[in-house]
Amino acid sequence: MKTLLSLINDYIEMIEYEKKLSSNTIKCYRIDLQQFAQFTNNTLADKNGISQYIKYLNKQFSPRSVKRKIASVRAFYNELSLAGILQINPFDKFRIRINSPQQLPKIIPTEIIQSILQSSYEAYKSGYSNGLRDIIVLELLFSTGLRVSELCSLSKDTFILNNDELELLINGKGQKERIIKLTNPELLKVIKLYYQKYFQIIQKYDAILYNRENRPLSPQSVRRIINRYLRKINITSHITPHMFRHTFATSLLEAGMDIRYIQSLLGHSSISTTQIYTHVTTHKQTLLLAEKHPRGKMSFSI
Repeated sequence: MKTLLSLINDYIEMIEYEKKLSSNTIKCYRIDLQQFAQFTNNTLADKNGISQYIKYLNKQFSPRSVKRKIASVRAFYNELSLAGILQINPFDKFRIRINSPQQLPKIIPTEIIQSILQSSYEAYKSGYSNGLRDIIVLELLFSTGLRVSELCSLSKDTFILNNDELELLINGKGQKERIIKLTNPELLKVIKLYYQKYFQIIQKYDAILYNRENRPLSPQSVRRIINRYLRKINITSHITPHMFRHTFATSLLEAGMDIRYIQSLLGHSSISTTQIYTHVTTHKQTLLLAEKHPRGKMSFSI
């Protein structure tokens, strides 16, 4: 019989190469399952052991984190059961209820976003070497609602720039694909300028966004870029890339866009809404995004 850690390693390999989950999801599974193995002294826990583990988690972590960690262990046990390694799955008929307060998404006031963007344009015009890249990072976060991992994963094959539009082919969570098109003339102008300046490196290394070492931009680098411009405009609030995503969705909803289109643009899915998404056309999304998003009301010179 393999050790628990050995079974976990086999499971991580399976979800990476067979289920092809995202690197961030795999990282979470690995952390959660290794933590579980440490608690159980590298042994498979029975129903009582899992109950003890849940009590431990509730003392150490937020309800949201507890839910995720339990879900990781449950998925792992289910796979062991399907493989015949477990004769009895302790999660069968095991009801777990964790009540957590509903947290409203935090959004960024429009005036702060406008100041951040204005600061990035000024940095570029003053000669800052990475100013143009920073503009693209901030503009895309605000104008598309991309997850930071999706932003950093943009490649020459998923970043299709034409004369009158930018088409982004996004492979989101759960390998769910979606298309976002941008048509704002001013935004396209700066994107074309960036693409022309970095065309050689994009063709050579494939990614769209890079750091100073010509390596693909990381989520941590994106957070540093945001913090750089927050300091420039003397804002002490904690602002994350995901808050740009929340702001994107909220702005469109407040402007009157149907929530079905917003869900499709964000790449969200659930059992109750997946069927609706299949009827949302890319053309309709493009028209609504161009018409409703507040970026169309802002102007920056370059």
